[in-house]
Amino acid sequence: MPTAVTATGLDQLTGLSPLADTTVCADPRAVYAQLRQRWGGGQLAPVELEPGIPAWLVMGYPEIRIATREEEYFARNPEHWRLLADGRVPADSALAPMMFPRPNAYFADGATHQRLRAPLVAGLDGLNEHRTTDLVEATCQRLIARMPDHGEIDLVAHYAAQVPMLTVAGLFGLGPDLSDELQSCLIALFGSGTDSPDGYRRLQEILAGVLDEHRAAPTDDLTTAFLQHRNLRDDSERIQSMLLMLSAGWETTKIWISHTLRILLSDPRFAARMRGGRLGTDDALDKVLWVEPPMANMPARFALTDTVLGGQAIARGDALILSFAAANADSRIQPADASSATGNRGHLAWSVGNHACPAQRTGRIIARTAIDTVLRALPDASLAIPADAVTFQPSPWTRGPARLPVHATRIRTSEAHHA
Repeated sequence: MPTAVTATGLDQLTGLSPLADTTVCADPRAVYAQLRQRWGGGQLAPVELEPGIPAWLVMGYPEIRIATREEEYFARNPEHWRLLADGRVPADSALAPMMFPRPNAYFADGATHQRLRAPLVAGLDGLNEHRTTDLVEATCQRLIARMPDHGEIDLVAHYAAQVPMLTVAGLFGLGPDLSDELQSCLIALFGSGTDSPDGYRRLQEILAGVLDEHRAAPTDDLTTAFLQHRNLRDDSERIQSMLLMLSAGWETTKIWISHTLRILLSDPRFAARMRGGRLGTDDALDKVLWVEPPMANMPARFALTDTVLGGQAIARGDALILSFAAANADSRIQPADASSATGNRGHLAWSVGNHACPAQRTGRIIARTAIDTVLRALPDASLAIPADAVTFQPSPWTRGPARLPVHATRIRTSEAHHA
């Protein structure tokens, strides 16, 4: 348990490394090790979110469990962020979509969090697993049918990015014609670049229109469920809840699928174990959640009092970014040999505590179905570039392949089902 102290200093630190250095790099574990070494060998290090905006990066497994469970010391509501309250973070900051107060469960604590989380849980629990699987597989088959019979295919742009977007949008009753624009908005949101606020605003406009359509013509989908749930008091809360589920469901699942395909295409030993029946798709998915958690750095917790975490003095109002990627590699809980992660679901990829992801079952259905379907359809797929030439999308929060070009011969649908 943390202890109360008098703490100052984060705001006075200079020469901090940008948080994005941990995601857009060849070896994140080496970057996390360098941060630990530079800042005293502990499990917390100061980083820069954007110029002049520092935060603590929490890199230890036990420390993250404390920060997510000890709610009397660490809150999710950004109204407790000192730099925001003091006007240090401008209103048009690129951090706004990920770190400014919003009326949804992600940014709430206590009873408010429970009220806003309940519609998400109810909506997800109400999904029929077989129907969802059929929806995902049909989506995958349509995307694969558009691929060339031979040649190069980018499995991120043409598949991994499309499957979760079309699936989650379909669960909300959104048509596929909105897919490209929704993706553009969400890419901007997670990129936390100069276009992030505009993408966020456009996303809200789209969802407001969807609510109006479903209010006039209710259907059996999540949008109608959110309209009818008594816990959501107005359209602002409904839009924010939809945005939360769409953004989390798309970005993290896209990266989960992309990294799983990357590992299967670049690690012959692991792929051979799957082909030989010693491992299954879920084993590959679990390995990715350990070594490349889709949300590498999760914003944020805010200290409610001066305290100590992992031996580091934290001042009231400091922001803490939770590095699930660093914590999963914490030598105190995970040996250096990542192959031992197979079958182990003690990772932090879903977070822990009251804010743990409620869509774990649905996310796994989407990812597993996407992997199984594309492997049947493209059995000879091979990377078209060296494995170490795979680059990563620009984001301080997530770390996913920007492209995954492969050479493949497509098996037609009827053949793929029997492969």
